[in-house]
Amino acid sequence: MSVANKGAALSPSKRSIIPPLENGDHLSASEFMRRFDAMPSLKKAELIQGKVIMSSPVRTDVHARPDSVLQTWLGVYAATFADTVDAVINATVKLGPDDVAQPDGALYLLQGQASLDEKGYLIGSPELVVEIAASSASIDAREKLASYRRAGIKEYLLWRVLDETLEWFVLDDDEYVPLEDSDGVIKSRTFDGLWLDGYAALAGDRAAVLSCLQRGLDESK
Repeated sequence: MSVANKGAALSPSKRSIIPPLENGDHLSASEFMRRFDAMPSLKKAELIQGKVIMSSPVRTDVHARPDSVLQTWLGVYAATFADTVDAVINATVKLGPDDVAQPDGALYLLQGQASLDEKGYLIGSPELVVEIAASSASIDAREKLASYRRAGIKEYLLWRVLDETLEWFVLDDDEYVPLEDSDGVIKSRTFDGLWLDGYAALAGDRAAVLSCLQRGLDESK
C-alpha cells in the first residue's frame, strides 16, 4: 500500500512544478521531454532504455577533436547532396517510448525514416548516427548501440578514441554487423559515395579524410 500526504497532493502550486532532470532518473520519453523542455539552459541529456544520462565535461583530445573530424566529413557530404540529405550535430532524436538520444552526429535522408516534429525535434530513426566514445566500456558501445539497433537505425559509426578504433555497424536482419573495410576505407551501404579513410580519421588528418570522401563522391556520379 502507498500512502501520500493529502495536503501536498492537493496543493496547486506543487502540482504545477516540473521536476528537473537528474542523472539516473527512470522516465518515459514523454516525461523526459516535458522536463527537458522546461530546462532551456541544459545543453545535453539523453534517455537511454528509460534512464536519464547527463553529459560530462568535454575533453579536446578524446572527444572534441575527433568529433570535429567526423562533423567536417558529414557536413561536406550533406552539402554535396543538400536536396536529399541533411547532417546534424548533437540533435535530440525521439526514437521511441524509452529512448530519446542525442548522438554526436547524424546523417539522414530528407524523405527517409526521420522527420522534424512540430517543435523541431527529430522523430524516427536517422539512417546513420555517429558517436565519439572514450573506450569500449562507454555507454555508446553498449546500451546506446542496443537502442540504436532496436530503433532500426541502419548504420552506426562508433569511434572508440582511447582504443584507437573505428567501428561502422550496419543493420543486417535486425542485428548490427561490422562493415568490411578495404585498406582502411569503409563505405556506407546507405549513402552512395560516403567513404571514410579510417586510418586518416584516427590520425586526425582532415585533408586525407576529405580526399577519400571526394574519391567516393566521384565514383558515385
